[in-house]
Amino acid sequence: MTALRGIAIFVLPMLLATIAGCGSTRTHEGTGEYVDDSVITSKVKAQILNEPNLKVAEINVETFKGVVQLSGFVTSQADINRAVEIARGVAGVKSVKNAMRVK
Repeated sequence: MTALRGIAIFVLPMLLATIAGCGSTRTHEGTGEYVDDSVITSKVKAQILNEPNLKVAEINVETFKGVVQLSGFVTSQADINRAVEIARGVAGVKSVKNAMRVK
């Protein structure tokens, strides 16, 4: 019985630490959120790639907790507006932060 108790004393804290490590905080996203953000980033990049006037290599896309940040240098204000519009249209995007600049 003491061996079983010893195992329980060891396993329980490890289990609790693992569960707490996967949780989300204000500045750190949980595992599920990270996967969701990766999917959103991929979808935004794919939509930008499909837009003939935009160059996906010029636009950096990052996502944190559903908030997409666009950065980079593009050729016109119209390109900035279109990239923001595309990002807003992707499912799961809560908001878009625009840090793009015109060359």
